[in-house]
Amino acid sequence: MWRGDKGLDVAPEPDGDDKHAYYDEIEFTPAGAAENAEEQNLVCVKYHQLVRKRNNGRVFHDQIGHWIYEPATGMVVHSLSIPRAVAVLAGGTMNQNGKETVFQVEATAGSHTFGILQSPFMLEKAKTTGFSMRLRIEGDELSYEETTSLDIYGRSVEHTDACKLQRVIYDYD
Repeated sequence: MWRGDKGLDVAPEPDGDDKHAYYDEIEFTPAGAAENAEEQNLVCVKYHQLVRKRNNGRVFHDQIGHWIYEPATGMVVHSLSIPRAVAVLAGGTMNQNGKETVFQVEATAGSHTFGILQSPFMLEKAKTTGFSMRLRIEGDELSYEETTSLDIYGRSVEHTDACKLQRVIYDYD
Protein backbone atom coordinates (compact mmCIF):
# COMPACT_ATOMS: atom_id res chain seq x y z
CA MET A 1 0.00 0.00 0.00
CA TRP A 2 1.22 3.49 -0.88
CA ARG A 3 -0.21 6.74 0.49
CA GLY A 4 0.37 10.38 -0.29
CA ASP A 5 -1.15 13.58 1.04
CA LYS A 6 0.39 16.22 -1.21
CA GLY A 7 -1.18 15.48 -4.59
CA LEU A 8 -2.12 18.29 -6.93
CA ASP A 9 -4.79 17.92 -9.60
CA VAL A 10 -4.90 20.66 -12.25
CA ALA A 11 -8.05 20.18 -14.32
CA PRO A 12 -10.54 22.49 -15.98
CA GLU A 13 -13.72 23.16 -14.03
CA PRO A 14 -16.74 25.18 -15.17
CA ASP A 15 -16.44 27.41 -12.07
CA GLY A 16 -12.81 28.28 -12.91
CA ASP A 17 -11.32 26.61 -9.80
CA ASP A 18 -8.85 24.37 -11.60
CA LYS A 19 -6.41 23.33 -8.82
CA HIS A 20 -7.32 20.70 -6.23
CA ALA A 21 -5.11 19.26 -3.49
CA TYR A 22 -5.68 15.57 -2.89
CA TYR A 23 -4.88 12.47 -0.86
CA ASP A 24 -3.80 9.46 -2.88
CA GLU A 25 -3.82 5.75 -2.07
CA ILE A 26 -2.60 2.98 -4.37
CA GLU A 27 -2.64 -0.71 -3.58
CA PHE A 28 -0.62 -3.07 -5.78
CA THR A 29 -1.24 -6.83 -5.85
CA PRO A 30 0.89 -9.39 -7.72
CA ALA A 31 -1.11 -10.71 -10.65
CA GLY A 32 1.41 -13.41 -11.49
CA ALA A 33 3.16 -14.30 -14.69
CA ALA A 34 1.24 -14.51 -17.95
CA GLU A 35 2.11 -16.27 -21.19
CA ASN A 36 0.78 -15.33 -24.63
CA ALA A 37 0.80 -17.75 -27.58
CA GLU A 38 3.53 -19.81 -25.92
CA GLU A 39 6.15 -17.18 -26.80
CA GLN A 40 5.54 -13.98 -24.85
CA ASN A 41 6.13 -13.99 -21.09
CA LEU A 42 4.81 -11.12 -19.01
CA VAL A 43 5.12 -10.05 -15.39
CA CYS A 44 1.98 -8.33 -14.07
CA VAL A 45 0.77 -6.39 -11.06
CA LYS A 46 -2.77 -5.13 -10.67
CA TYR A 47 -3.66 -2.02 -8.73
CA HIS A 48 -6.48 0.04 -7.33
CA GLN A 49 -6.08 3.80 -6.86
CA LEU A 50 -8.41 6.03 -4.84
CA VAL A 51 -8.01 9.80 -4.82
CA ARG A 52 -9.79 12.02 -2.29
CA LYS A 53 -10.06 15.81 -2.23
CA ARG A 54 -8.18 17.24 0.72
CA ASN A 55 -10.82 19.87 1.44
CA ASN A 56 -13.66 17.39 2.05
CA GLY A 57 -12.29 13.81 1.88
CA ARG A 58 -14.63 12.80 -0.94
CA VAL A 59 -13.43 10.33 -3.56
CA PHE A 60 -13.18 12.08 -6.93
CA HIS A 61 -11.09 9.52 -8.81
CA ASP A 62 -11.26 5.73 -8.68
CA GLN A 63 -9.00 3.79 -11.03
CA ILE A 64 -8.14 0.13 -11.56
CA GLY A 65 -5.58 -1.39 -13.87
CA HIS A 66 -2.43 -3.38 -14.48
CA TRP A 67 1.24 -2.64 -14.93
CA ILE A 68 2.72 -5.26 -17.27
CA TYR A 69 6.39 -5.84 -18.07
CA GLU A 70 7.88 -7.97 -20.84
CA PRO A 71 11.47 -8.83 -19.78
CA ALA A 72 12.50 -10.07 -23.26
CA THR A 73 11.88 -6.68 -24.91
CA GLY A 74 11.82 -4.24 -21.98
CA MET A 75 8.30 -3.13 -22.97
CA VAL A 76 6.04 -1.76 -20.25
CA VAL A 77 2.26 -1.60 -20.64
CA HIS A 78 -0.08 0.29 -18.34
CA SER A 79 -3.76 -0.54 -18.71
CA LEU A 80 -6.31 1.42 -16.73
CA SER A 81 -9.99 2.19 -16.57
CA ILE A 82 -12.02 4.76 -14.70
CA PRO A 83 -15.76 4.65 -13.98
CA ARG A 84 -16.47 7.50 -16.37
CA ALA A 85 -16.35 4.97 -19.24
CA VAL A 86 -12.74 5.62 -20.27
CA ALA A 87 -10.07 2.94 -20.77
CA VAL A 88 -6.39 3.52 -21.63
CA LEU A 89 -3.70 1.15 -22.87
CA ALA A 90 -0.39 3.02 -22.64
CA GLY A 91 3.00 1.65 -23.63
CA GLY A 92 6.59 2.58 -23.02
CA THR A 93 9.76 1.71 -21.19
CA MET A 94 11.30 1.05 -17.80
CA ASN A 95 14.74 2.37 -16.84
CA GLN A 96 16.81 1.42 -13.81
CA ASN A 97 19.11 4.18 -12.51
CA GLY A 98 20.83 2.82 -9.41
CA LYS A 99 18.10 2.31 -6.82
CA GLU A 100 15.58 4.33 -8.83
CA THR A 101 13.17 2.66 -11.27
CA VAL A 102 11.36 4.88 -13.78
CA PHE A 103 8.39 3.84 -15.91
CA GLN A 104 7.40 6.09 -18.83
CA VAL A 105 4.25 5.33 -20.85
CA GLU A 106 1.94 7.10 -23.28
CA ALA A 107 -1.21 6.56 -25.34
CA THR A 108 -2.95 8.47 -28.12
CA ALA A 109 -6.60 8.38 -29.18
CA GLY A 110 -6.94 6.53 -32.48
CA SER A 111 -3.78 4.44 -32.05
CA HIS A 112 -4.13 0.76 -32.92
CA THR A 113 -1.54 -0.22 -30.29
CA PHE A 114 -1.42 2.14 -27.34
CA GLY A 115 -4.70 4.00 -27.39
CA ILE A 116 -7.78 5.29 -25.61
CA LEU A 117 -11.38 4.05 -25.72
CA GLN A 118 -14.30 5.99 -24.32
CA SER A 119 -18.08 6.08 -24.33
CA PRO A 120 -20.07 8.20 -26.80
CA PHE A 121 -20.91 10.65 -24.00
CA MET A 122 -17.23 11.15 -23.14
CA LEU A 123 -16.30 11.52 -26.82
CA GLU A 124 -18.84 14.34 -27.08
CA LYS A 125 -18.38 16.08 -23.71
CA ALA A 126 -14.87 15.35 -22.40
CA LYS A 127 -12.87 13.56 -25.08
CA THR A 128 -9.48 12.19 -23.99
CA THR A 129 -7.00 12.63 -26.85
CA GLY A 130 -3.74 11.68 -25.14
CA PHE A 131 -2.23 10.29 -21.97
CA SER A 132 1.33 10.19 -20.64
CA MET A 133 2.71 9.12 -17.29
CA ARG A 134 6.07 9.00 -15.58
CA LEU A 135 6.15 6.84 -12.45
CA ARG A 136 9.26 6.69 -10.28
CA ILE A 137 10.00 4.29 -7.42
CA GLU A 138 13.00 4.55 -5.13
CA GLY A 139 12.98 2.67 -1.84
CA ASP A 140 9.80 3.49 0.04
CA GLU A 141 8.85 6.47 -2.16
CA LEU A 142 6.70 6.40 -5.28
CA SER A 143 6.00 9.53 -7.29
CA TYR A 144 4.20 10.18 -10.53
CA GLU A 145 3.37 12.91 -12.96
CA GLU A 146 0.69 12.35 -15.55
CA THR A 147 -0.92 14.43 -18.24
CA THR A 148 -4.26 13.71 -19.83
CA SER A 149 -5.01 15.76 -22.95
CA LEU A 150 -8.72 16.60 -23.17
CA ASP A 151 -11.19 18.37 -25.41
CA ILE A 152 -13.62 19.71 -22.79
CA TYR A 153 -15.78 22.80 -22.27
CA GLY A 154 -15.17 23.77 -25.90
CA ARG A 155 -11.37 23.85 -25.64
CA SER A 156 -8.28 21.65 -25.62
CA VAL A 157 -6.60 21.42 -22.22
CA GLU A 158 -3.88 19.51 -20.38
CA HIS A 159 -5.16 17.90 -17.18
CA THR A 160 -2.19 17.14 -14.90
CA ASP A 161 -1.80 15.15 -11.71
CA ALA A 162 1.29 14.72 -9.56
CA CYS A 163 1.86 13.12 -6.19
CA LYS A 164 4.53 11.61 -3.93
CA LEU A 165 3.47 8.56 -1.95
CA GLN A 166 5.15 6.60 0.81
CA ARG A 167 5.03 2.83 1.23
CA VAL A 168 2.85 1.83 4.17
CA ILE A 169 3.86 -1.43 5.80
CA TYR A 170 1.30 -3.04 8.05
CA ASP A 171 2.43 -4.99 11.09
CA TYR A 172 -0.29 -7.45 11.99
CA ASP A 173 1.42 -8.80 15.15
